[in-house]
Amino acid sequence: MRLLVTGGAGFIGSNYVRRRLAEHPGDSVRVLDKLTYAGRTENLEGLPPDRLEFTQGDIADRDASRAAVSDCDAVVNFAAESHVDRSIDSPGEFITTDVFGTFVLLEASRDAGIRHLQVSTDEVYGDFEQGTATETSPLEPSSPYSASKAGGDLLVSAFARTYGADALIIRASNNYGPRQHPEKLIPLCVLNALAGDPLPVYGDGMQVRNWLYVEDCCAAIDLVLEHGEPASVYNVGGPDELPNIEVVKRILELTGRDESLISYTRDRPGHDRRYSLSAAKLNELGWRAEVDFAEGIERTIAWYRENEDWWGPIRSGEYAAYYERHYGQSISSAGSSGASSDSRTSGPLTRPGPAAGDSG
Repeated sequence: MRLLVTGGAGFIGSNYVRRRLAEHPGDSVRVLDKLTYAGRTENLEGLPPDRLEFTQGDIADRDASRAAVSDCDAVVNFAAESHVDRSIDSPGEFITTDVFGTFVLLEASRDAGIRHLQVSTDEVYGDFEQGTATETSPLEPSSPYSASKAGGDLLVSAFARTYGADALIIRASNNYGPRQHPEKLIPLCVLNALAGDPLPVYGDGMQVRNWLYVEDCCAAIDLVLEHGEPASVYNVGGPDELPNIEVVKRILELTGRDESLISYTRDRPGHDRRYSLSAAKLNELGWRAEVDFAEGIERTIAWYRENEDWWGPIRSGEYAAYYERHYGQSISSAGSSGASSDSRTSGPLTRPGPAAGDSG
């Protein structure tokens, strides 16, 4: 197969591209990525240049989307603005990409007659104080981010029903692992702990999340792409539900830091209290999570310890200014890598080599 992976230079997208090329040696991948702050071509370095094509572009651009789907057999759409905090500050950007961009890409996929797999989130279901969300649970998004993702999902379902498009949706719980931008809870806390900086925790830290190691998520996406039914939704629930404060304390323990670094901050507006996602339907296709949180968090911390050349430029760039604005405190300067976080390209990605330096 020749796949189009949009948002493939981001966190989950780049991990998926790596898995797809490794597990399917006959496949090739075209990546279309806008390269916002969370998309980096470094995430794709070391992959075979004869099987990977990179194009910088926006899914909301009709010409870019139509050109990108040409000669492809299927589309996996990771392209999205994804951070809840940023959606509260700038909701319009999320509507543009997550709703209008999805619409434009859907049209291109339908016209090309190819499968469109939409990668979505458990956040579209909103709070689940009791029980577990299934694919038939109502959508009750709480933030501009989750509302924009729900809007994209509804368009996918409408295209499948109205036009008979081969379109389907996968909704995943909280992913974590290598190459995740440090604005998200786990990499933020890992890097702050390694640097000896305070670890900000919203409210009382008892918000419960369903944690899913990124490689398990990518395996689920592959399975649904190959065997999922058109017009269907598949939930990908992680194996562990944990409050944020327990996650933070585990990170402190594994990095040898004291809990005195925990810094409780004012809670996020409209903050969902609990997510819980059933994977029973996906289990029937044969998927099971292979990495529990205890193993996954150790792997994740080890990766960040060993890859300062990847995260150092991020921590010293625009993210540092964002962090200070958002949390009212600064973070330690980056390490010694000296690489530029703006190392980007708009042509075919041809450089082999180790990962030097994330979107989800």
